[in-house]
Amino acid sequence: MEDFASRAPALPAALRQLGQAIDASGLEKALTELVKLRASQINGCAYCVQFHLNLLRKLGVAPEKLDLVAVWREAGIFSEREAAALAWTEALTETPKEGASDEAYAALLAAFTEQEAIYLTAAIGLINAWNRIGVGFRFAPPIPER
Repeated sequence: MEDFASRAPALPAALRQLGQAIDASGLEKALTELVKLRASQINGCAYCVQFHLNLLRKLGVAPEKLDLVAVWREAGIFSEREAAALAWTEALTETPKEGASDEAYAALLAAFTEQEAIYLTAAIGLINAWNRIGVGFRFAPPIPER
């Protein structure tokens, strides 16, 4: 991570600026972090999985949710908004050639305003960008302090 940031400092700075805009949007921080965790799991980014798990723990998210986010549909413990956000995350992260379905978009708008959907979609796009950077440059996971 340090080599990437030192060799191209404008890139992580721009990504962080987008992250700050998303944080300022009013979306719940725990919700956007769950989305980032789920996308990172799908994309196989060990660095981002550990990073977002650490943040979610600091935010006080229930350990059961962290344990079950990979199987959120079957878990039955996620709120309607969390489930809609996680479904939209999967629709955009695993996007088929024809794009995200109309059904997935309708489900998103049943739980989020259009403004929230815009920022949530930006959050998903942002974490997918970070995941590709982390996987591509083989970032080592940050080990939490104990």
